[in-house]
Amino acid sequence: MSQNRYAHTPETYTEPDDDNPSANFHFTDILNARLTRRQTVFGGLSATTAALFGSFSLSACGSSDDTPATPTPPAVTKATLNFSAVGHSLDDIVKVPAGYSVGVLYALGDPQQFGDASWSGNGSESAESYDRRAGDHHDGMHFFGLADNGTYAASRSDRGVLCVNHENITQTYLHAAGPTTVAGARPAAEVDKEVNCHGVSVLELKRSTGNALAYVRGSRLNRRLTAASRFAIEGPAAGSARMKTLYAADGLATRGTVNNCANGYTPWGTYLTCEENWAGYFKRAATDTTRADAKSLNRYGVKAGQSGNYGWSTPEGDLYRRWDTSSTPGAGGSSDGSANYANVANTFGWVVEIDPFDPASTPVKRTALGRFGHEGCQPSNPVEGQPLVFYMGDDSRNEYIYKFVSKAPWSAADKGLAAGAKYLNEGTLYVAKFNADGTGNWVALSTSNAALASFASDADILIDTRLAADIVGATKMDRPEWTAVHPANGEVYVTLTNGNAAVRPQSATDAANPRPGNVNGHILRWREANARADATQFQWDVYLFGSPSAQAPGYNLSALTDNNDFSSPDGLWFDSRGMLWIETDDGAYTSTTNCMLLAATPGQVGDGGAITAGGGTATFKGANPGEHNLRRFLVGPKECELTGIAMTPDNKTLMVNIQHPGEDGTVSKLTSHWPDSQGNAASTARPRSATIFITKDDGGAIGV
Repeated sequence: MSQNRYAHTPETYTEPDDDNPSANFHFTDILNARLTRRQTVFGGLSATTAALFGSFSLSACGSSDDTPATPTPPAVTKATLNFSAVGHSLDDIVKVPAGYSVGVLYALGDPQQFGDASWSGNGSESAESYDRRAGDHHDGMHFFGLADNGTYAASRSDRGVLCVNHENITQTYLHAAGPTTVAGARPAAEVDKEVNCHGVSVLELKRSTGNALAYVRGSRLNRRLTAASRFAIEGPAAGSARMKTLYAADGLATRGTVNNCANGYTPWGTYLTCEENWAGYFKRAATDTTRADAKSLNRYGVKAGQSGNYGWSTPEGDLYRRWDTSSTPGAGGSSDGSANYANVANTFGWVVEIDPFDPASTPVKRTALGRFGHEGCQPSNPVEGQPLVFYMGDDSRNEYIYKFVSKAPWSAADKGLAAGAKYLNEGTLYVAKFNADGTGNWVALSTSNAALASFASDADILIDTRLAADIVGATKMDRPEWTAVHPANGEVYVTLTNGNAAVRPQSATDAANPRPGNVNGHILRWREANARADATQFQWDVYLFGSPSAQAPGYNLSALTDNNDFSSPDGLWFDSRGMLWIETDDGAYTSTTNCMLLAATPGQVGDGGAITAGGGTATFKGANPGEHNLRRFLVGPKECELTGIAMTPDNKTLMVNIQHPGEDGTVSKLTSHWPDSQGNAASTARPRSATIFITKDDGGAIGV
């Protein structure tokens, strides 16, 4: 999700502060001491490099893992990219390679059920109907195969259930004449529509002609979960005094999910949706500064004096009052928050589990996975009898990368939300430290870590995950977003979308974030020690550096060309063949091209070597991909973000989301007409976010 996306509408949406203000060190503050120690052990930096990228085993660094050391895994067999790269484009259409076709599957306002009219095109739909219509700002998603008996069928492609996040809204286009400008309270009907346009869609799909997809209107599985729906709360923080509100005095439930950005899934067939920039939705009075939890609220961006995105707290009634964290003055931080909504922000910022096959089930916020600006939650490759691991990024500048390790070992017999309770309610949350020598450590965030003795309980650590990560000195990253796990070798990739000169000056660069400014971002990857996802050490390098092709080699460190250059990587996903799909959410290269989707066939950690970035910081970089291993597959319409990606198990239908096309326009001056412009160059329609599907004209597999 773009940090500058809403700069065009400051009156309605504000991002939380994108600069971690904690005093924990940037890695450059301890770089010399760490290098001295490593050079002593390995005989100098060149020897360290040779060891790390040869047959070096991390167990030699004192790993506490019980499993025996294993050599560097062999190179994986790569798929061969077989399509012509799509060029840069500023046109108002989705462009794909020759031999491929695009269809629109599910766009803002499309009705899920019979009885609701098709989208009007003028914003006249009722607020109530958006409880049964496609929401706005389509984002992360996942396709689940559907058996004829209505259960999960992992290998089925012709019938399935699609879960789609609706991260936010383009408020201008949602209402008939844009949002009503009023002094004081906003119209409740407009607020209700905006609330219902957030959340998640669950949607049954079937193939129609060939490999094309259509959604099944009227399916019993279709449903919307919105910012007004009921969500259960489970895990260590459930029932904590800090989770109690007037809505749920027992601290075991809350109302709503917001800013659902990236996603994940579970091996047992449920969907994980992630609450990212939730902090900005809440109002907090300017006088609300002395409460006991003020440090926590400030660290998460719920600042005293903020009015709350879109003014959702302004109409009368409990449904709206819940967006005001200071609705009872002086009550914040009291031992019992059940009389007010002072604690309501603590019930947001979680990973939420949804059972797409049980429309009567209540989704669950899983507190064991920590509370922060969740971008995604990708599982490790499951191994029977070993713990499950889920990887997560916290999308703000100078925030951290996390993983959760389940207490229970995996058994493929487990299904549904009961499995979620087994694997996601108990375990250990870790945060990453990236060392200058190409190794890394996972640091436990629990009361078992003596460094966190100031926390009274694991519940408090999980509610204040960012504060705990600050204390243990986790590595500050350039906006860690989506994570992806290679299906063959288990290596983990993460997009670091971008930085800026204020947050990442040369003095604050480090090996894992080596470019000052870093306005185009990079993709980092790591291999866990001993091929165990639950290891506490790892080896890393930078897979790709984003850059315009025309930049100097000291900045264009991956030698990108016009056919594969990119900026601000965001969405990231591996298909079953080990093909990596990279989506961009960019504001730094948009004078040259709209946002895009690239296909890649990566190697493995250590296939490159040690380098020095243009500013002088030493790092480790993967082999240059060349156009044979990285090329542009799709370019989106004007002012959009490419985000959300899924594919049918047979790899013949690709789904991606086009988010907020024409976001810079107004009702009177539209800057995009997509998706109507896809087949109608003379269109005057309002733009809207949508899920599209892409098929190969010869019926074959995508990308090869």
